[in-house]
Amino acid sequence: MDYSYCTFRQKLLVAAVSLVLPAVSVAQSSNTDLQKQIDALQNQVTALNTEVQQATEWKSPNTLFHMSGYADVGYAQKESNDGSFAVGTFAPIFHYQYRDTVMMEAELEYEVVDDGETEVALEYMTIDWFMNDYAALVAGKFLSPIGQFRQNLHPSWINKLTSAPPGFGHDGAAPISDLGFQIRGGFPMGGMRANYAVFVSNGPEINAEAEDDGAGGIEGYELDGVAAEGFGTDVDGEKTFGGRIAILPIPSVEIGFSFATGMATVTNVEGDDDALPAGTVGSIVGESARDYDVIGADFVWFSGNMSLRGEYVKTEVGESTTGVTASEAAEWITWYTQFAYRLPNTKWEAVLRYTDYDSPHASVDQKQTAVGVNYLVTNNFIAKLTHELNDGLEGADSDLDLTMLQLAYGF
Repeated sequence: MDYSYCTFRQKLLVAAVSLVLPAVSVAQSSNTDLQKQIDALQNQVTALNTEVQQATEWKSPNTLFHMSGYADVGYAQKESNDGSFAVGTFAPIFHYQYRDTVMMEAELEYEVVDDGETEVALEYMTIDWFMNDYAALVAGKFLSPIGQFRQNLHPSWINKLTSAPPGFGHDGAAPISDLGFQIRGGFPMGGMRANYAVFVSNGPEINAEAEDDGAGGIEGYELDGVAAEGFGTDVDGEKTFGGRIAILPIPSVEIGFSFATGMATVTNVEGDDDALPAGTVGSIVGESARDYDVIGADFVWFSGNMSLRGEYVKTEVGESTTGVTASEAAEWITWYTQFAYRLPNTKWEAVLRYTDYDSPHASVDQKQTAVGVNYLVTNNFIAKLTHELNDGLEGADSDLDLTMLQLAYGF
């Protein structure tokens, strides 16, 4: 055998393998690089698809956030007193909605009081579940659905005068707010429309006042006012039930009827530190809950540049024959009518409102004629001048006339 020939063949084979292996290695390396490029391209496509999806969601988002509200500043001068400038209210309103299913809404109220301090209050906060086209469940603290003023007109840029009608404030005839559950909505009724609200909430509380017997002692007690302001606890365990139903025989006219019923208990006594040493209802031994009833009616009519509206509210608290603050029944009644007219092709508006408010205390009873002139800079920015002609008990604040200027802005 020719060993030199075999050796040559072996060397040739080794040389061939040496040439082939780098080529295979290069091919494998090229495939790996190619795969990396494909993976990178796939990642870019995925990222692009995500951006496109996000852009589409921005046009039709699942969630919406919106902030609105109102603010006002002004000047007020009461008869025989010096006038003062004031920051009335700054009230941001927040809405956060998920699809057409649920929405959270809340209003904060910031107010600068007479001593310069800033007070903050939660005007309302609810979670609203839109159950169907005709009903929404509203849970939390909500504005009272009794009548129209509190739930629809109280923001300063909507209210056509600088003040609320007497009896529609704290301790007045009309409830302010409730804390509980409410179902509200609207529905067609023949050729008309109707809207409604029904609710259950924590009951209100009663403020009482001690009567001086003239000899430094206490002769008895009388009810001072009903605090219906959406309390976070029910001191007597009794719930309030109520609601409102309204019909619109034509789109420009609405007529509503309201009611509420439940129990209320005295939780605060003025002029008698011994009655409530701890400042709670539990300190009034034997104090009993009283009947609490509210009825109301309201209407509004729009026609061109004119609007005419009115409301009536009566709150009645029953008597109590037991407990520290045993006293007779009491009632608060208020009603108003308001006419507003915007001069055609101008930004000027004239307003006239008459109110009659009766309470258990003659010192706060008031008949008021309010005259206003407004200039609508824009639909949501209004300059208002209001003069109140007040007729009350002689020498009381309710008998003093009041002039007010106000800039109100809704945003």
